[in-house]
Amino acid sequence: MSDAPMISVRGEAVLEAEPEIARLSVHVQSQESDRRTAVDRLTERNQRCLDLVRSYGEAVEKLETGGLSITPLLKYKRREGDVRAYRGTVWIKITVSDFGILGELITRLGDMERTYVDGPEWELRRESEVYGRAAREAAHEAVERARSYAEALGARLTGLVELSDEGLGRHQDTGGPVALAAAYGGVGGAPEEPEPIDLEPATQIVRAAVEARFTVTPPDLNAH
Repeated sequence: MSDAPMISVRGEAVLEAEPEIARLSVHVQSQESDRRTAVDRLTERNQRCLDLVRSYGEAVEKLETGGLSITPLLKYKRREGDVRAYRGTVWIKITVSDFGILGELITRLGDMERTYVDGPEWELRRESEVYGRAAREAAHEAVERARSYAEALGARLTGLVELSDEGLGRHQDTGGPVALAAAYGGVGGAPEEPEPIDLEPATQIVRAAVEARFTVTPPDLNAH
């Protein structure tokens, strides 16, 4: 190991960025006294929900089924064989890249029968350049901080010994998401389309930090 003096520093960067995608979770349900009827109703409502989401074309980046369940609901304090109803649930995950349609999509989904909508969760994409920019700025700050310390001691940087990444963190600068649930039961006549809800994208806070060690020339402690 070199006997050269070393300086250890920490560099950090905090960036603000507009979100790139919004995620929604949609739960579609049915509840009927007959198992087959519950499955049929769930199939119909799931298809209507999927058709609605697909009608927005490329504005929806990803559409996935996260899970499905058919659950018997037992009568209160009865034996296991006493079933009062069957409840079906489909979980649909939606990723939206065009925020212009988001408010309309959420209200239309929330207006569907036995449908629960949770979101949006504002995010950056995993491959977003914001993360790389934050890492570069954190490394740059570490170099500048080490150089300032060296200059204060009458020395200069001569080499990098180690650079370790403390990781990237993302923090959402908003309150909780919107949650909408459609009323249970049918609606008479032809209902009007709901008014789109006004949504403001949440600023994303990205933090990056590094620890670094540099070799320096022997300090001149009498220089100042």
